[in-house]
Amino acid sequence: MRQVIWAGTLLGAVAASAVLYEIAAPNYAHSQQAAGQRPQAGVPVRIATAAVKATPVEFNTIGNVQTIASVAVKSRIDAVIDQVLVKDGQFVKAGDVLFQLDSRAAQAALHQAEANLARDQVQLANAQRNVNRDKSLLEKNFVSQQQYDTDSATAAALDATVKGDQAQLENAKVQLSYYTILAPINGRVGLIAIKQGNSIKSNDVPLATVNEIQPIYASFALAQTNLPDLRAAMAQGAVSVEVTPQGDNGGPVTGKVAFFENTIDQTSGTITVRASFDNTEQRLWPGQFVKVAVLVRTDPNSLVIPPAAVQIGQNGAYVFVVKDDDTTEVRLVTVERTVNNMAVIAKGLKAGEKVVTDGQLRLSDGTHVQVVTDAQKPGDAS
Repeated sequence: MRQVIWAGTLLGAVAASAVLYEIAAPNYAHSQQAAGQRPQAGVPVRIATAAVKATPVEFNTIGNVQTIASVAVKSRIDAVIDQVLVKDGQFVKAGDVLFQLDSRAAQAALHQAEANLARDQVQLANAQRNVNRDKSLLEKNFVSQQQYDTDSATAAALDATVKGDQAQLENAKVQLSYYTILAPINGRVGLIAIKQGNSIKSNDVPLATVNEIQPIYASFALAQTNLPDLRAAMAQGAVSVEVTPQGDNGGPVTGKVAFFENTIDQTSGTITVRASFDNTEQRLWPGQFVKVAVLVRTDPNSLVIPPAAVQIGQNGAYVFVVKDDDTTEVRLVTVERTVNNMAVIAKGLKAGEKVVTDGQLRLSDGTHVQVVTDAQKPGDAS
């Protein structure tokens, strides 16, 4: 009896399995077929369209700030510093008194020269009166010709003496002026090297250095191949130059090309150019390194793409162009320059063509792509 029951149970399980297979098999086959018909997803990428825009043609380089004028202040005489009338780092104007030297001996020499001049002027006046008197008496034969000639010679000699005294007085005044040392230019004084009470010698060590800050130069070198464009731009008018000081977040400082040197450095193949800046805000400082951009002209019809689209390979620069069927084409391009976050393409692209800007690592020639929006990540799987 027990064997009959087990046999019945086994037959029931087999029958149930057969029914389940008949139900599930069509659904499984349908799902597999649907999976086989689903198209394969493309590589997610971002793209940009090549466009024609007006772009500046500029030369970018590194330069340094230089003073237009820098004067090392020295004494022209041997003396003792009596007063220091300027402080370290002070801004001065031309003519401001910087140092006063002990001038007592020079003042005494000046007074002596003034006295000598006054004495000789009195003697000259007396001699001239004698000559005038002798002239009227000579006509009446009251004096001899010899007396007249002697008095005339005396007056002429005293006249020469007075002129010599005047020269001595002028020299004494000049010598006295050396005891007051003035600022030769507008600018900023550096460290005062020699303090009050020190003895100094003529044309010895500088007492201080004055650097002109306003205006100021930025000096930089350009390749000799850029010289024709620079000269052509200068022939049309002032050439704009923008410099950005290192560590300065205030934006570029604008000036203009002042001049370029009269010879090319044959060692480096460059020419030195200097641009002048008003520097009213004093953001440029002598010796400072700056980024330089020289604007020579504006190209109204430049073909531009984002720099991120340009890749570098063994054969040079290339881009991935997305065709109408959403496949990619590797295209060699010639990048003329990069300016204002735009790569200017001279050869290899046309306006309106689409290039990949992100997701190039998974691409090759003919790869199917899927364009994603900025909110999506090209590296994510579809």
